[in-house]
Amino acid sequence: MSRGSLYGPPFTVTPAILSLVAEVCEAVGQLSTDTDTAGSLRLRRLNRIRTVHGSLAIEGNTLTLEQITAVLDGKRVTAHPREIREARNALAVYEKLDAWDPHAEDSLLAAHALLMDGLVEDAGKYRKGGVGVLSGSEVIHMAPPPDRVPGLMEGLFSWLESTDHHPLVASSIFHYEFEFIHPFSDGNGRMGRLWQTVLLSRWQAVFAYVPVESLVHEHQTLYYEALQQCTQLTDAASLVDFMLRRIVEALEGGSPPQVTPQVTPQVTPQVMELLSIVKGEMSREELQEALRLKDRKSFRERYLKPALDDALIEMTRPDRPTSRLQKYRLTEKGRGVVQQRFPSRTG
Repeated sequence: MSRGSLYGPPFTVTPAILSLVAEVCEAVGQLSTDTDTAGSLRLRRLNRIRTVHGSLAIEGNTLTLEQITAVLDGKRVTAHPREIREARNALAVYEKLDAWDPHAEDSLLAAHALLMDGLVEDAGKYRKGGVGVLSGSEVIHMAPPPDRVPGLMEGLFSWLESTDHHPLVASSIFHYEFEFIHPFSDGNGRMGRLWQTVLLSRWQAVFAYVPVESLVHEHQTLYYEALQQCTQLTDAASLVDFMLRRIVEALEGGSPPQVTPQVTPQVTPQVMELLSIVKGEMSREELQEALRLKDRKSFRERYLKPALDDALIEMTRPDRPTSRLQKYRLTEKGRGVVQQRFPSRTG
């Protein structure tokens, strides 16, 4: 497809996507609109914290939910200053969710300026240099040259204003196209996820407090795979499907949505053994040594891959899966499984 003045993001409507849209609409229709009780307000606050934690964690920020809560409360947090600044900025951006106009470029630029304030010199401005997405040392996506970015973004917003796709689909397509263009020098992942939330919250206000980003974080390996597949196939369907599935999961928490990570009851003995030995962040070699396994292929197929697929562990460098510095750690979901199976374990 030629991404020129007549902007038309490539997208195939699949039966699975139509079914997921219907499922989300039904779930939204069943939600209570009661948002005035103290319990509901506390839940909205928790979901906002989960949202910020999930989106930052995808980008490698190591702050915990408790630390981000402390940042929100203005308490002192012992952590890297940049990570604290990232959290403070993200909380401020999501606090102003109602102020952002999802169809206005100026609003997107203002949101980026707040999100990246003090983190990059060109906050709130489109990039002036080339950028690429790496997997290890391999470039898996080279973004369009910087001189094309303003025109591509103008075209994307024009398409967004005129499209007749359902908001669930249109917001997901926008998410992918935004990541393809990679309009900023930094913060593109956070902005893409934020803007989908802005778009969805204009369709249904409840999405202002549905922590979809938390679910994306739990499935971040699949998230990156979906983005890469869209680029390889020149079709946004993979990310649309992925995001709709995460939205369905997020809405399963009840009214209003609460998204307590669900423990997977059918964990294989091999995966459970792996989870039980993970301490902090560990490399593949350290995990194999702790498990006393010598066969690398068997370790990957029977232990590591199933745990990653079920979002029980995560990579510390998800955007560089083959990095020699790659390590693995438990997700919130994985910690829940471990605590349920081994109540006395701490750390």
